[in-house]
Amino acid sequence: MIAALKSSLKRGLAAANVFPTVMTGRDEIAALIKSLRPIKTDRNLIRLGPKGDGGYLVPDDLEGITACFSPGVSSVSGFEKDCAERGIKAFLADKSVDGPVEHHELFHFTKKFIGAISNDEFMTLDDWVVTSLPDTASDLLLQIDIEGYEYEVFLSTSDALMRRFRIVVAEFHNLEQVWNKPYFDLVRRAFEKVLQHHSCVHIHPNNCCGSVKKDGLEFPSVMEFTFLRNDRIRMTAPRKDFPHPLDSDNTANASMPLPECWYAE
Repeated sequence: MIAALKSSLKRGLAAANVFPTVMTGRDEIAALIKSLRPIKTDRNLIRLGPKGDGGYLVPDDLEGITACFSPGVSSVSGFEKDCAERGIKAFLADKSVDGPVEHHELFHFTKKFIGAISNDEFMTLDDWVVTSLPDTASDLLLQIDIEGYEYEVFLSTSDALMRRFRIVVAEFHNLEQVWNKPYFDLVRRAFEKVLQHHSCVHIHPNNCCGSVKKDGLEFPSVMEFTFLRNDRIRMTAPRKDFPHPLDSDNTANASMPLPECWYAE
């Protein structure tokens, strides 16, 4: 028995040596953080949705946006309802539920997950928009919270559709894994996709899941990012007001302010 355990341990150590974890260099992570440092624009931030989970800060630039696309349906739909109250159609999608808890005449629900392919369970963001709003080219708003699938969604979305989203609000998950190089490369490419036409205007850490500190940098595990399309920005300055007065904790856990490395030089 002991000999078998020793043999098993030896094989495990050998495998670990063959497949070591490739760590991300600090400079690469610092460069990603720098590219995402929020800017202050001429458009003030407002809050849509409730205090706590389900509410997000967005630029006060909603006039002319015809629809909000919101994959990931939770127990609250206050963000989408606030959009609908402003006359913005709200398209929601989630395979795991039968519909939003809250209702509004401008809500439209699709019982599918949003991902990188379209099949019986999944639908790409492009296919969802085309089938929901055929023959239109108006500005849209994207609010996405889909538990880690956001990376494949952004990477599989067409450049033409990304340009239509005037505002993007996205919750990014498992960010503490960026020190794992293959995962970091996925995260970086997804952010680079968004940053092609948008700039980050706000970040709010979700205080649900803690953070990881390494090499003088800190990554909360889950963070909510707000982006504004670059053609809507007329002036910029570094944003330093963290937490923002309209920010609200997501859970009853201890508050988690945005680490200074995300906004302080």
